[in-house]
Amino acid sequence: MQARRKYPKTRSAAASARYAKRRKSRLARVDNDLTDAEWHSLLDAWGGCAYCQGEGAALQRDCVQPVSRGGRYTLGNVVPACASCNASKHNSEVTGWLRRKRLDERAFLLRHATILQQLMPGPQPDAQPDPLPDR
Repeated sequence: MQARRKYPKTRSAAASARYAKRRKSRLARVDNDLTDAEWHSLLDAWGGCAYCQGEGAALQRDCVQPVSRGGRYTLGNVVPACASCNASKHNSEVTGWLRRKRLDERAFLLRHATILQQLMPGPQPDAQPDPLPDR
């Protein structure tokens, strides 16, 4: 006797519309401030897929922390990903997904931090704090 599938192979139009509405609602509740200029600077900085370093394929915006888990489309949370990596990661936590795929977790995290440090506005690490005013 064959086991019954828990989920159907395809979704009905009504189910797809329901999921789309839920996603739209989640996105509307959070701050999504990634500009086109920031996206293009991310593409230039990474030079390909952030996870597998693949080049040439159309890259998609992937949230390091998924929207379904509280992530947002911001400069600090978005990386370029090929369609294969983006679909495979789905809404997984990035470090666990990198380990399962046997990708270099440490290299990704170091490169992500380095790129964010270059792109994020704010004080540079070499800047000295202002001395305290005399009293």
